[in-house]
Amino acid sequence: MSTVSLVTGANRGLGREVCRQLGELGHAVILTGRSLNAARSAAEEMASAGLDVEPLALDVADPDSVAEAARAVKERYGRLDVLINNAAITYDTWQRASSADLDVVMEAAQTNLYGPWRAVLAFLPLLRVSSHPRIVNVSSEAASLTNMGGGIPAYTASKAALNALTRMLAAELRCDRILVNAVCPGWVATDMGGPGGRPVAEGAESIVWAALLPDNGPTGGFFRDGRPLPW
Repeated sequence: MSTVSLVTGANRGLGREVCRQLGELGHAVILTGRSLNAARSAAEEMASAGLDVEPLALDVADPDSVAEAARAVKERYGRLDVLINNAAITYDTWQRASSADLDVVMEAAQTNLYGPWRAVLAFLPLLRVSSHPRIVNVSSEAASLTNMGGGIPAYTASKAALNALTRMLAAELRCDRILVNAVCPGWVATDMGGPGGRPVAEGAESIVWAALLPDNGPTGGFFRDGRPLPW
């Protein structure tokens, strides 16, 4: 049976490309978005190319939406092999930590930190059923404490916290054989990243690499293009 992979925030940009690449590898892909219509449009385009991609409404900032998505995946597949936490918001280049609007910071955390956390909690029972479970948290080198500077506080702080969550989950889920890693796709030319970045396909390949790790692969790591990044 095909590997079942779910990608959050996948109706456009990086998440959409991750779905396409996984679909080309033969995965049964669940393409999710806050808008079912947007997810359906993206999924239908890939399905018309012969890929096994299905749409699903999922707003990671809404606990009820996450719970309903988990129920739908359980009914349809009975398990989940790969969870890719890609959904993210608020690249707040206009802010500084010393003068930040904390409402903006808290809103970002709802999607960038608590969203992946909710998704893991909801889908963990289905991941435990899998023979080769993987969790991939899409992070950013901006979250590296080693290289961190000022600015972009909502995005940076929420992604640094996501890295911490990655480490904790990897340690706690090692006994369940669930590999949990954070991946920086690099500066990618998406709506959030803006023009001038690397091609979306290259950033997506970095994420797909973590989804395809062998059973003896790393867990609790922070990577870009398959190479470790400093925490």
